[in-house]
Parts: sequence; C-alpha cells; structure tokens
Amino acid sequence: MKITVVGAGAVGASCAEYIAIKNFASEVVLLDIKEGYAEGKAMDLMQTASLNGFDTTITGSTNDYSKTANSDVCVITSGIPRKPGMTREQLIGINAGIVKTVSSSLIEHSPNTIIIVVSNPMDTMTYLVHKTTGIPKNKIIGMGGALDSARFKYRLAEALGAPISDVDGMVIGGHSDKGMVPLTRLATRNSIPVSEFISEERLEQVLQDTKVGGATLTGLLGTSAWYAPGAAVSGMVQAIACDTKKIFPCSTLLEGEYDLNDLCIGVPVVLGKNGIESIVEINLSDAEKAHMIASAAGVSATNALLEL
Repeated sequence: MKITVVGAGAVGASCAEYIAIKNFASEVVLLDIKEGYAEGKAMDLMQTASLNGFDTTITGSTNDYSKTANSDVCVITSGIPRKPGMTREQLIGINAGIVKTVSSSLIEHSPNTIIIVVSNPMDTMTYLVHKTTGIPKNKIIGMGGALDSARFKYRLAEALGAPISDVDGMVIGGHSDKGMVPLTRLATRNSIPVSEFISEERLEQVLQDTKVGGATLTGLLGTSAWYAPGAAVSGMVQAIACDTKKIFPCSTLLEGEYDLNDLCIGVPVVLGKNGIESIVEINLSDAEKAHMIASAAGVSATNALLEL
C-alpha cells in the first residue's frame, strides 16, 4: 500500500505521521514545492520510527511527481491555509489552480489512485477534481465531514462530562461555518440519545460551537488546525487500505441522493478498497432537510466561482 500526501506543511505532515504510526501502509511519499522541505519532514518522521514502533517508509520529494507513481491513495493538502477572519471560501482563487495542477499530475503517474481532498474550500475543491480529471466518482473523496464529526463529538463529550469513547454523532452538509449540519437529533451516549442527558439549550450551544470549530482554532493558532485534520485523513485512508467498510461523512458527488444534484457535499458513505463503496441515505427531519438544502445552495454558489 503506497500513499502520497501532497503538501508537507502542518496538515500534510500530520497525515503522514498518523498514517505511518498506524502501520498499515508500506510507503508514504510526502511531496512539496518548497526545496528540501518534504525531504526534511520525511527524515524527521523516519527518525521517530524506532521510537513509535512503525515500519512504514516515509520519503520526501520536491515537486517530483514520478516519485508518487503507482500510489493507491493520494491526499491533497496543498494550498494556502486560512488566516484569522478568513472564510474557507476566500481561498478559492489560489487553491483552485493549485488543486487542478496537483490532481492532474497525480493521475498522470497513478491513473488508478483514489484521491482525498483536504484543501479548502473543500467541497468546491472536491467538485473541481471531479470536473477536471474524469476519474470515477467513487475515487474522489472530500475529507471535511470526518473532521467536523470529530469536533462535534469533542463538544458533545465536553457538554456531557463523558468520555469521548462513549459518544457518537455525525455532521453532514458543507464544510463551512454556515453549511455544517450537526445531527444533534441522532447523537448518542452509549446508544442513548444525548437529549436524555443535556438540555435543548446546551445541545444548541454544542451545535453552534461545532460549526465554528475551525474558525475558533484559526483565531487561537493564527492558522488552520492540523492534528485533527491529519487524524481524520488517516482514519479514512486506513478504511480504504484495510477495506474496513467503515462509515464516514465525506464530501462526495451527489446525483439525486438527498434530492441534490451536481455538487459535492458531506453525506455518510461506506469507505473500502474501491474508495466510496456506497452512499448512505438516512431519513432527515424537515428541519434537517431545510438546513441541508441551504447548505447545498451555499456550496453551489461557491462552485459557481470556479473557472471550469
């Protein structure tokens, strides 16, 4: 199993680290345009191998896509990160050009690869890869929902005063502060609805805190987060590599599912060796459907800014 991560910054390096530590891949290739940067990150990570007990080989390359040849999964993290006060949508002009070039270069050397898109605005960048590469829809996956759901569960556990292993919940919709649809109605603590433990007002606060989870961290850190995004990607890659058929909320191209068409947005999917094995359609309440439609409208408006 060979994995390529494009972009050796904080998010990309965290992806490579978590993938290596889980020890399911034979090789991880880090690629970056900055001279020597990916090579340095790879060397630093490899020097942790004996300490962290993994045998995955991590190599780095400066913009040499031939080193990525025959990758089973490619992760695109490259692009400019958010700064305080910026929306993900404001990144579209620069990042669209980067993602278009990166995805075509990856496919040139790994025509059968599965692509996971992390670059923001993530739903629109995932849509861009669909529109410009022509590879099957099951092989193009946006990461956002997996990250948003992890942040949702963190906030739920905080509100419940419970161990996070006791908590389950999912966020669908667009990967944006306004577009996320945390499914509070379906959230549980050890199979018991969380509404049995906390008030409607507290649950609403959880919802709002989840939606601004990325912006909160950007304000604190001065840039985008990296540990949780890296962990979210590693979980998705592991599900594909090990063919676990695990369900993640991911951005995928919809063609009638959830009554939506011609856009990529977060919905539950089954991940396995073929990438997206299936899209899971769950019954939404009228309020959840309305939020999903509004979220889709926002994603479509951002998609319209693409120069396809």
